[in-house]
Amino acid sequence: MAIHWLLILICCIGLHFSNAKYTPDWESLDSRPLPKWYDETKFGIFITWGVFAVPSFSSEWFWPHWKSKHPNHDIVNFMKRNYRPDFTYADFAADFTAEFFDPDEWADIFKASGAGYLVFTTKHGGGFPNWPSSHSFNWNAKSVGPNRDIVGDLAEAIRNRTDIKFGTYYCLSEWFNPLYLKDRDSNFTTTDFVKTKAMPDLYELVSKYKPEIVWADTVDNLGPASYWTSKEFLAWLYNESPVKDTVVTNDRWCDECFCKHGGFKTCSDRFNPGVLQKFKWENCMTIDTHSWGYRRNSNIDAYLSVHDIISTFASTISCGGNMLMNVGPTKEGKIMPIFEERLRQFGQWLKVNGEGVYSTVPWSHQKDTVTKNIWYTKRKMESEGTVVYAFLLSWPTDALLNLGAPIPSQQTEVSMLGYPDKFIWKAGPGGQGIHVTIPIIPWNKLPCEWAWVLKLTHISN
Repeated sequence: MAIHWLLILICCIGLHFSNAKYTPDWESLDSRPLPKWYDETKFGIFITWGVFAVPSFSSEWFWPHWKSKHPNHDIVNFMKRNYRPDFTYADFAADFTAEFFDPDEWADIFKASGAGYLVFTTKHGGGFPNWPSSHSFNWNAKSVGPNRDIVGDLAEAIRNRTDIKFGTYYCLSEWFNPLYLKDRDSNFTTTDFVKTKAMPDLYELVSKYKPEIVWADTVDNLGPASYWTSKEFLAWLYNESPVKDTVVTNDRWCDECFCKHGGFKTCSDRFNPGVLQKFKWENCMTIDTHSWGYRRNSNIDAYLSVHDIISTFASTISCGGNMLMNVGPTKEGKIMPIFEERLRQFGQWLKVNGEGVYSTVPWSHQKDTVTKNIWYTKRKMESEGTVVYAFLLSWPTDALLNLGAPIPSQQTEVSMLGYPDKFIWKAGPGGQGIHVTIPIIPWNKLPCEWAWVLKLTHISN
């Protein structure tokens, strides 16, 4: 009888593994198709929030820049002027109060931005989880500071009030965790940190909050996949997790992974190559050009204008990327007005021009061959054939706009998204290119303020 049940058990185990679609090796994991929703949404919001929002000085790397072998003298002097001599970074946690954190308010702002997904910092390099982690006793947002499950509260608001996909950022390594430092100093031959902290955290995050994006990162780009057990985690994520069919991941799972392995590629912060890539990629960038976290001492010239943001976005999606735009809340949990303004302005622009953005694909040309500051996307439509969208980042200086890349057909029509009338056009020499007559449009009739999108139907190339 015992042998009989043993055989059944072996058969069941074999059946389980034979049904596993992806195995823990890069060839198998990298073969997984990226879920369609990610490419179609084009735009997401990144939220960098944690204990570093308390000093809100310099950047979210405040702690290592304060306590490294070669400290930042501005930070050292800042601490000497404002805090007692024995003050530690851990002491900041009590002042991470989040008393104005209203997840419903955040959700409404993000919805207004036109974003399709959100990536929220669950744990940064300081090791402070924004949820009641079972593997971080008394050093998490439920035990000290906000005294609430920030991740859970925000996930609930996003899902109840919007159709935005909720995702999580998780920093695998930690600047000063003794277990991590021990493993790193052993050249990752010991595995105490990854077994007791990093991977248990990740499995808990996915099982509890069911994020549609699992965005991994490291503070030092060190550690092989064999140390992080990245391939084993991704195989579980794709085969067995609650989000196995819809989840997307990035490429920061080990020291050799960047721009090579995982889901979409980030390659580096603010990656924006300006040319079409062979893989799906993401431009993770910041509105505050100097920091991901909130800075109390920032100046207005540190923030991208909405025109800067749209220009970055147009070049990104034209080359096949998504844009993940970061904002950093205050320690009280407020998204400062300048961030909110940029998000709402960008959302206003997307309401007019979303047809040229959502669910489009790169065209044969990414930017125009004749006129500068024009980027392209395209889509196929039954009634209008190949439709090309030309993003004009500056208003034409002449009444005649020359587009060198499109080859028109007799059925081609030219219009501007958000504007009711068709534009007059004629083909360029030899049928190559389109010369568009730009009508005189009163400023109060323009569909948007910052950049304009021409729609070209029935394009031959």
